[in-house]
Amino acid sequence: MSTTIPKRSAALAALLRSDFVTQWRNRRSVILVLLVPVIILISWKGLVVKFGSPFVLSTCITIGLTAIGLMGYSNALARDRDRGVFQRLRVAPIPNSLIMISRLAVQMAMILLLTAVVFVVAYENLHIRLTPAAYISGLMAAIIGGALYLGLGQMIAGLQKNAETVNATTRLVYFVFIMVGMFGEMGALGEQLKKVVHWSPYGTVKTIVAAALQPSNWNMETTYALVVTLAYSLVFAFLGVKWFRWNTK
Repeated sequence: MSTTIPKRSAALAALLRSDFVTQWRNRRSVILVLLVPVIILISWKGLVVKFGSPFVLSTCITIGLTAIGLMGYSNALARDRDRGVFQRLRVAPIPNSLIMISRLAVQMAMILLLTAVVFVVAYENLHIRLTPAAYISGLMAAIIGGALYLGLGQMIAGLQKNAETVNATTRLVYFVFIMVGMFGEMGALGEQLKKVVHWSPYGTVKTIVAAALQPSNWNMETTYALVVTLAYSLVFAFLGVKWFRWNTK
């Protein structure tokens, strides 16, 4: 009896449809991911005049990207692995690569949604207006920064097999990135830590997003930050793929 293997395009379409439906059913977590940067954006309205709109917008976008990669993607991988979802998918005649591509596509859609929401709220509530080029380059920078955090989330899910441990680890890393990143960047934790934060994953992503929102400010240091961001992404993705296990055994 012959087995009909579905085309890659049909298999990917089915996976995407399933993953987007699952994301929609978990829309409360989606709302929470979007809500945090929006609240920070509105509450930091007074800082726009002092630090400039690129600083405020890039901080909010970076915080949102961190939440998507760590609190969203990493925990979803660990939860589905713990429930045996990946084991059932691997029984089907579907390449493993398509399973991950579908998951990543959903997260990329989340990155686009997050960036768009921040831009809209900034326009409507803070009256921040950027040039069309700034919106496009800012969106591109957010995608690059989001890839870094997705790679980091993949690596954490690969390091830890237990879903609860992954959840605890991502919460800790998220807290450290946000608290140390924000206060360290402002120099509140000392000049030495400020330099460390600047070249950390948080700092490099924020740097390229801020520069992309004001393209005239792009300089050699920003280019270095872009190179470091891409290097972080490649390392995290490589280790995440290498260490990832499809089951908890």
